Amino acid sequence: MQIETLLYILLSGIIALLVALFQYNVKGKNKSNWLFAFLRFISVFTLLLLLVNPKFEKISFYTEKPNLIIAVDNSSSIAHLQQTENVSELVSTLKENKNLLDKFNLNFFSFGKDLQASDSLSFKEQETNIDKAFSEFSQIYKNTTSPIILLSDGNQTYGNDYVYSAEKVNQPIYPIILGDTVKYTDLKLQQLNVNKYAFLKNNFPVEAIVTYNGNSSVTSKFVVTSGVSTVYSENISFSKEDNSKILNFTLPANRVGVQSYKAQILPLDSEKNTINNYKNFAVEVIDQKTNVAIVSDLIHPDLGAFKKSIETNEQRSVSILSPKEYLLQKNDFQLVILYQPNNTFKSVFEDLQQNNANKLVVLGTKTDYSFVNKNTTDYKHDITSQTEDYQASLNTNYTTFIIDDLDFESFPPLQSAFGKATFSIPVETILNKKIGSIETEDPLLLSFETNGRREVLLLGEDIWRWRAQSFLNNKSFNNFDTFIGKLVQYLASNKRKNRLNIDYESFYQGSANRVIKAQFFNKNYEFDAKESLNIILKNKTTEEITTLPFILKGNHYQVDISHLPAGEYSFTVKATSENISESGAFQILEYYIEQQFLNANVSKLEQVAEKTNGTSYFVAKTETLIDDLLKDERYATIQKSSKNIVPLIDFKFLLGLLILSLAIEWFLRKYKGLI
Repeated sequence: MQIETLLYILLSGIIALLVALFQYNVKGKNKSNWLFAFLRFISVFTLLLLLVNPKFEKISFYTEKPNLIIAVDNSSSIAHLQQTENVSELVSTLKENKNLLDKFNLNFFSFGKDLQASDSLSFKEQETNIDKAFSEFSQIYKNTTSPIILLSDGNQTYGNDYVYSAEKVNQPIYPIILGDTVKYTDLKLQQLNVNKYAFLKNNFPVEAIVTYNGNSSVTSKFVVTSGVSTVYSENISFSKEDNSKILNFTLPANRVGVQSYKAQILPLDSEKNTINNYKNFAVEVIDQKTNVAIVSDLIHPDLGAFKKSIETNEQRSVSILSPKEYLLQKNDFQLVILYQPNNTFKSVFEDLQQNNANKLVVLGTKTDYSFVNKNTTDYKHDITSQTEDYQASLNTNYTTFIIDDLDFESFPPLQSAFGKATFSIPVETILNKKIGSIETEDPLLLSFETNGRREVLLLGEDIWRWRAQSFLNNKSFNNFDTFIGKLVQYLASNKRKNRLNIDYESFYQGSANRVIKAQFFNKNYEFDAKESLNIILKNKTTEEITTLPFILKGNHYQVDISHLPAGEYSFTVKATSENISESGAFQILEYYIEQQFLNANVSKLEQVAEKTNGTSYFVAKTETLIDDLLKDERYATIQKSSKNIVPLIDFKFLLGLLILSLAIEWFLRKYKGLI
């Protein structure tokens, strides 16, 4: 406590004493005056202490044990390699070891596709993402001492190379290697590359990569079948030195619809794992293609971004043309994107208006707004010489088609002309303009329909930055490309809007997340969030029927069908309150990615241990691992101190004392008739 505070306390006592002596003359023989003076002294002194509020430094000491992270691979590959019993016993041993509990704070995690804080294990996860687990550990245990025990076979099916992400954890990692390390003779269909779509009466390309693990020379046969028919076959020879083959061939697309195939390398007699010898794949054969023209009179990165996003769908092709070039080829295109139009677009506008054609218009800083205002009747834009940067905010009430939130608010701003667009017809806003933290009611991206024509208007340029940011957020362009694809699909179709719309794929890969989405509208075509939707699924092979409810998520309903086994399914989605339904069909391809591995990935796990100053162990060496952790001086318990400034006396106690002294004094004075 500071000397200044002590002086204040002493001065408070003197002032309280003088006040008490002044108010009550204690020189007389009346002894009660002494009692009243004492009570008044207590009251005044307590009140002054509340004002002074004396404080002092309190130093407390405590010990902090290091954390010990036990991360367990919960994927189905552990069960496939027959390691579930070893893992369960090892987890129990670590959990019950008293010496470890005394030295560490034990934290248990399991991981497959995602990381979970749990020691409950099922070994049914269909994907393994060790990279994501390490990335999350680097955030959770930043600036702490937290060594990690990794129980895994080291076989990752999804994510970046986890050896590099392990270094960023900044913690020693101790891999416990699960699985057989003996190398068996094995043929494997390593990879199969094929387009999702093919066009009727064309041949579509297929690329297969086949690998061999063994010492002797062998011969096998690569076969592709469709149903009971063999559509392609080739004999292949391997040796210890020549242990991989790349096969390139084409298959005919003779029928419209989803065509299923099975590619396999026939197994050897001595093979232990034959699941990795085959892959199922499917191709959707279509008889038409959407040609999209991007008409622009300038060079801009946005043009390439639109082209790449749209062409991720094999059903679509994009050509970037000048207005003159477009007019010469206009009959070849089903959709037009007008990028920052000016006077050179006059004939293009007239042609599109004459044909009542759908279009996507992008307005930016290089747009001739005077020209646009003269050639459009649906909207007008203020003409200014200033520009402004606008960020995007998703309108969750948009119901024309399903839009997923891509975390638009994290995207860089788009640049546009300063001013406001006014509309002469009803429009539906997809994205609102946002300036800094202020969200406006002005649209940044919108759609509208008039006289049987559809149009989408984007009031900003530099959308290529959005595609780049989407990749940084998700490590993939897929989300952004799907978003642009939905805009194109909306514009390329003129079919009447239904009250129940279903969004699903024709076929799903067996290892992928499978979701069916739906939207339901009331009689005014407004999204109805109170409806109950159910999907009735029928397996065409077993004729088993499954009924699942949809759940509401934002501006759409969705149902997860990831648990369904591989096969062909028909389905019907029904609304509970009204007699409205939609039907369809899809196929789930059989593919068990977690069962493609025959051995533990020892080299990768050893690299992780080496790069993080840890050590790798096999399951039989668990006791050695525990001894090493207990002896490692890096994991000593640390004594820490904390210094807090605390009040000398609790203000609640002082308030209670003040009230008590005043109350006693008042009652005594009342009793003696002094008041």
